[in-house]
Amino acid sequence: MYFQDHAPPHFHAIYGEHEAVIEITTAKLIDGSLPRRAKKMVAEWTKAHRAELEENWKRTQTAQALQTIDPLE
Repeated sequence: MYFQDHAPPHFHAIYGEHEAVIEITTAKLIDGSLPRRAKKMVAEWTKAHRAELEENWKRTQTAQALQTIDPLE
């Protein structure tokens, strides 16, 4: 996530040379691209950590430090 980024609430996922923008509320890719397997894993992780992602999004809007979110298990 980038501080004071534009709506909708989202984060940037980077996998090798690929980068995608993922909407937090829907876990959908809204820009860029990821390989199929990485896209599936990112969507699963997003759904599992939606509340934490939403909280971090709020923090980006007020320039607060982001909280660490656990990786996919």
